[in-house]
Amino acid sequence: MSKPVAFLYSHQHAEGIKDAVAVTRAAAERHGWELVDADEADNRVADLCIVLGGDGSMLAALRQMIGTETPVFGVNFGRVGFLTSVEAADMELGLDRAFAGDYELFDLPGLEITVEGEKYLAINDVSFSRKPRSGVAELSYRISGEEVGHVRCDGLVASTATGSTGYNLANHGPILAWGVQGYAVSYIAPHTLTGRPLVVAPTDVMHVVNHRGRDGVDTTVDGVLVAELAPSAEAEIRFVTGLARLAQLPGASFYQRIGVKFGHLAI
Repeated sequence: MSKPVAFLYSHQHAEGIKDAVAVTRAAAERHGWELVDADEADNRVADLCIVLGGDGSMLAALRQMIGTETPVFGVNFGRVGFLTSVEAADMELGLDRAFAGDYELFDLPGLEITVEGEKYLAINDVSFSRKPRSGVAELSYRISGEEVGHVRCDGLVASTATGSTGYNLANHGPILAWGVQGYAVSYIAPHTLTGRPLVVAPTDVMHVVNHRGRDGVDTTVDGVLVAELAPSAEAEIRFVTGLARLAQLPGASFYQRIGVKFGHLAI
């Protein structure tokens, strides 16, 4: 009988990462797992993905697992580590539980973005922002055919619940609890006092229009520049389900995580 396979993603420049890799290999061996470095995985299929890093490393691993059912389990070697399951100090116990299958699964939704005829998938967010050294952007968006906002601004962000504590939060957008179906829309530095964020229902399709007659707008998916939204062009955004799977140890609720990572929302 073949061993179960786990992929290992590690942030190579994080402090203490070499020792952490050794601890991970020892835990995998104790539980009868084959541990494979992610960059050597080729076309193999994994039963579990272990990430040693922060939220950036977690997002990269989750994106790699799109289209699979492989759970992603993270040990925090970053700053916030909102998506990770355990802190570095508790990694040995956490890894023992992960390799024993003692975790809960969260199916993460995403956004499907169509720009200039090309489709992209986002786990966290998609942003439209003015180019460096260009003028102020002018963006509008429609929901199910109805124009909701038309604002001069630096840009616009559409975010899933998973990504709502990132760029969206910096724009004073709402935090969406994991499990909320739908997505948040917020403007970046709107040149108006009435530019408010909005939570969009999962079945509603959104269209973003670039009203600048000369300058294109950068389109970024999960922090990676993927396209330009040309002058007078529009992009389409749809909510999609089951994009990736996050493994978390039982007992830690989303709301407890908010308090630990960001502090009280009001006090």
